[in-house]
Amino acid sequence: MRGLDTPVRAIRRRVFVEVAKLGFKADEENLLNDMEALPYEIVTEDEKYRESIYRARAVVRERLRLAMGLSLRPEDKPIPLTAGVKASNISEKYYEPPLMQVIPSACEACEENKYEVTNMCKGCLAHPCQEVCPKGAISFVNGKSVIDQSKCIKCGKCKAVCPYDAIAKKERPCKKACGVGAIVSDQYGRAKIDEDKCVSCGMCMVSCPFGAISDKSQIFQLTRALKEGGQIIAEIAPAFVGQFGPNITPRNIKAALQELGFTDVYEVALGADIGAISEAHHYVEKVVSGELPFLLTSCCPSWAMLAKKYFPDLINEISEELTPMVATARTIKKEYPNAKVVFIGPCAAKKLEASRRTVRSDVDFVVTYEELQAMFDAKGIDLFKYAAESSFHDATGAGRGYAASGGVAEAIKKCVNEYYPGVEVKIQHAEGLADCKKILTLAKVGKMNGCLIEGMGCPGGCIAGAGTNIPVAKAKKALADYVKASSKEIPPKELEEIELK
Repeated sequence: MRGLDTPVRAIRRRVFVEVAKLGFKADEENLLNDMEALPYEIVTEDEKYRESIYRARAVVRERLRLAMGLSLRPEDKPIPLTAGVKASNISEKYYEPPLMQVIPSACEACEENKYEVTNMCKGCLAHPCQEVCPKGAISFVNGKSVIDQSKCIKCGKCKAVCPYDAIAKKERPCKKACGVGAIVSDQYGRAKIDEDKCVSCGMCMVSCPFGAISDKSQIFQLTRALKEGGQIIAEIAPAFVGQFGPNITPRNIKAALQELGFTDVYEVALGADIGAISEAHHYVEKVVSGELPFLLTSCCPSWAMLAKKYFPDLINEISEELTPMVATARTIKKEYPNAKVVFIGPCAAKKLEASRRTVRSDVDFVVTYEELQAMFDAKGIDLFKYAAESSFHDATGAGRGYAASGGVAEAIKKCVNEYYPGVEVKIQHAEGLADCKKILTLAKVGKMNGCLIEGMGCPGGCIAGAGTNIPVAKAKKALADYVKASSKEIPPKELEEIELK
């Protein structure tokens, strides 16, 4: 489903657009009434996103709350739609944990794990499915295979041997996408997120075909801040290429952001360049010297959270270098000490990173590419009509390459090769949380010694983040072209002299 313009994406985008309009309107007197009217404007009699218009509006009401940064309402108490809006009606960062939430009224209570015979069954004479079943759970009824679910142990042997692929494995899509087992079931069989396990990568959200999972947004508070004016600086992550349409250039995006009300625009690849230099030195000084057994990169917040939650013994091996988001933000605040900094990227988990105590003063808002497109739509901005006089700063291909899986480690390797000729760099990288857990397990038992280990919570890297707009393959191609067009391949060693801490 990634990158497809499905009804789920359409309704999600519409909610963001309407909430952005509320923020730009900044009409405190009518805010509550306007919010109450939105479900009826978004879901009309002619737009039935679900089997019932009443259920569709119920889901939209909860989506509106999440888009305002509020939590879902309890199902067993009569809480008004606008409860808590007064606290969120500000032009500052607003966030009520947790980030990811399942909307109960939208969840279809998908079966978690079940093998079922479909109408493709030919009732073949060999009946291999019956022969391989270790529990005798398969019998023939009216010439077709039938699985006794009370006996089935979900081993999948029947599916593997069926010559007609007539046995389907039914899985809960959100649970399948979660690499840390954070999706459980509530008392009604609906999906529920175990907050103790969740690392907020958002893969469950983009995998649910019913749009039952959503993250919270700061789009309302940011649009209010833009409406009020003042210095607001955007820092945009390198995965932006291609996300706002084909042939949209950095000059188009920069001009469109300025039209929204941003004072200036920086490329987060600046912070990536700085980080690549620092981590190159760190790898040589700590790992090559033997002081540390290996080094874990830290720019992906879900990867870093996974390591800290599930492998606390490895905390010393996680790089202490600033993430590109924070390094760029601190650079911006040196030039604009009183400005608000907005990170624009593909990642839902960055919203959590920006809320950490050590980062709050650096990054004031986080929005995704999906949310930014909604802001453009709310203001009627056509990116083709705008072009700034200049582009972003001249970042290197190494920093821009951070956006794809393997790009972080590759950038650090190139820096090591340039600054420390002859030093060998051993690279390992993992993408997707399940793969990340495997590689950290190997590292813990000493199988990764001497390695620079890069982890990405999303399969494919940042270009596949939960807040992206286009298919991963298109994003990968667009990024590769952008990296290739960079005037410099790696950052000069002098860049490390920029004082960040």
